[in-house]
Amino acid sequence: MPRTTTGEPAITEAPATSEAPPASEVELLIGGMTCASCAARVEKKLNRMDGVTASVNYATEKAKVSHPAEVSVADLIAVVERTGYTAHEPEPPRPAPEEPAAAPEGTEDSGPDSYRQRLTVSALLSLPVVLLSMVPALQFDNWQWLALTLASPVVVWGGLPFHRAAFTNARHGAATMDTLVSVGTLAAYGWSLWALFLGDAGMSGMRDGFTFTVSRGDGASQIYLEVASGVITFILLGRHLEARAKRRAGDALRALMELGAKDVGVLRDGREVRVPVDRLAVGDRFVVRPGEKIATDGTVVEGAAAVDAALLTGESAPVDVGVGDAVTGATVNAGGRLVVEATRVGADTRLARMARLVEEAQSGKAEAQRLADRVSAVFVPVVIALAVATFGVWFGATDDTAAAFTAAVAVLIIACPCALGLATPTALMVGTGRGAQLGILIKGPEVLESTRRVDTVLLDKTGTVTTGRMTLQGVYAADGVDEETLLRLAGAVEHASEHPVARAVAAGAEERAGLLPSVEDFTNVPGKGVRGRVEGHEVAVGRLAENTTALPPELASAAEEAEREGRTAVVVGWDGVARGVLAVADTVKESSAEAVRALRALGLTPVLLTGDNRRVAESVAHTVGIDQVIAEVLPEDKVEAVRRLQREGRSVAVVGDGVNDAAALATADLGLSMGTGTDAAIEASDLTLVRGDLRVAADAIRLSRRTLAVIKGNLVWAFGYNVAALPLAAAGLLNPMIAGAAMAFSSVFVVTNSLRLRTFR
Repeated sequence: MPRTTTGEPAITEAPATSEAPPASEVELLIGGMTCASCAARVEKKLNRMDGVTASVNYATEKAKVSHPAEVSVADLIAVVERTGYTAHEPEPPRPAPEEPAAAPEGTEDSGPDSYRQRLTVSALLSLPVVLLSMVPALQFDNWQWLALTLASPVVVWGGLPFHRAAFTNARHGAATMDTLVSVGTLAAYGWSLWALFLGDAGMSGMRDGFTFTVSRGDGASQIYLEVASGVITFILLGRHLEARAKRRAGDALRALMELGAKDVGVLRDGREVRVPVDRLAVGDRFVVRPGEKIATDGTVVEGAAAVDAALLTGESAPVDVGVGDAVTGATVNAGGRLVVEATRVGADTRLARMARLVEEAQSGKAEAQRLADRVSAVFVPVVIALAVATFGVWFGATDDTAAAFTAAVAVLIIACPCALGLATPTALMVGTGRGAQLGILIKGPEVLESTRRVDTVLLDKTGTVTTGRMTLQGVYAADGVDEETLLRLAGAVEHASEHPVARAVAAGAEERAGLLPSVEDFTNVPGKGVRGRVEGHEVAVGRLAENTTALPPELASAAEEAEREGRTAVVVGWDGVARGVLAVADTVKESSAEAVRALRALGLTPVLLTGDNRRVAESVAHTVGIDQVIAEVLPEDKVEAVRRLQREGRSVAVVGDGVNDAAALATADLGLSMGTGTDAAIEASDLTLVRGDLRVAADAIRLSRRTLAVIKGNLVWAFGYNVAALPLAAAGLLNPMIAGAAMAFSSVFVVTNSLRLRTFR
């Protein structure tokens, strides 16, 4: 899988303005597309331009185009318009629009509301036509003229989107699904007009019947008004359901974009001023009251509160934050007043980047979809040729013009390859949208294939399996020494130090022993520890504490046991005597053992990969249930570890969160970065886990595999449906109206099947 193989944090920075990139990327909204063949035509025309690489997605109605500097956006739009469609760049997002923008020219027939109106009128007019044509008992004298009166508006006005698109494509020498629908229904309608006005069908007392297959009869006395009106109604129903389902498929992304705050209270000259959130600048300080959304990414400079990030990350428990802690835009202040300094605004925020990743994934194409697009592009001309051949064979074999015509129309209508075009993009839209709701960002469709193949997962230790923060995990007091006193005196001295081990001791002591006393004459002895006067005692804390004698046997044994378990042993003494040992270690996340079991259940072999020493790594691995450990490796060694496993024939996934993991994430067959990690790791990965919970890694792989399975199921159905239905229609075993209903509901089936991903847990 092609991916940038760099671990440099600079990859998240904007390119220097002095060097123009060799190619620019632009996204265009394409109007007027009605099927996968339309998307294939636009894509083909754009890709014929020198230096242009384009991918057009029918479901999202967007084109992602990479073009050289000498090709302007106006040139790209002109090519799309010459192909018969409309194109324009998306408007920049506006905060809280008061009313929806007008639909761009050429797309007025593509929305669910437009189809609903045509569908409602067409259904009301078509129902009596179908009943009259199918049930001879309802056929009174001259019923056929009422049927013509009711069917004509359906064929002309209800089918206008199909006729208009077919005409536009014909002017450009192309044929799409609309061509099949338009030609088929107009042929049925035209035949009926000929039979009514020039044949025997208009005579009073004429009776007609309905069969599921082609029936032989006198062509001059047969009308197909129920076929013309019924097919258009069924296809309008399919389009309406499809448009509505596509909108539902994109709901997750829209909800993500709407999570952000609309306005914010900014501190200006000591006063709070409400301004739109898009006027915030980096460095601005703003107030967040209980119940309000945090306007943008920033750092807390005043106050403390619990922050609810459930809407953004799926994490149910609020997180306590205080001065110096980073907060994310769109999360909710669950209690307490905060003053936050903005560090990222606009398109740089975490929310905007999440939305961008989801949208990019939805606009991509899996390899299977590219095959479907190629098939759709040549499918329509082949079907038209097949319909002509069907007419010729039937007419030659039976000398029955009506039967030959009916079979040819059935071929035209049943063959519409709409389901092929929807198979992949709808599943991708729903799958990636559901992933975003659960805190899983999938970068593109090619990632799905990788999740199916991986069999080994390398887990970074610090920040991934563990919290990345040292905590006090064991207290061993000498005989006659009160544990609370040991903690109070050690914690008081360590509280004055900034060392990670010291902070862990101080925090643990404060939690277990309460308020800590003050320290005097504090001294930091590099490489040895700290000392100071607390409550009249000369206290020393460190790996070799100052002024202490040899450790008593019980404390020496406790220190050795702590070291064996991969913990850091800290000796505490005062007044020249060793009084106790404290064990400090990086805490294993509570969810890590469960996550490892979940990964094993998916058929993956977990391996712990860390730069830490082997004793610590093996202790952590034992705790979470990992058998294989690769320890004491530098960042470049992590890359070599990945490559070595790949040379052994394994397909490797890497889960990490730091700059030192970025190169390994990029080298792996599948890279998963913790969203709590660095920008470099997130940029180098294929899947981003917004929460810092390793269990989400298993969820991400399950969701990706489920999405891939739905895509394959959709494509099997779409291909299989067309392959099976065409011979039936050509053999005269399908009435054209039944063919129209089957074609419409084939597309609905594909979209509905994709929507099942919304229920993924």
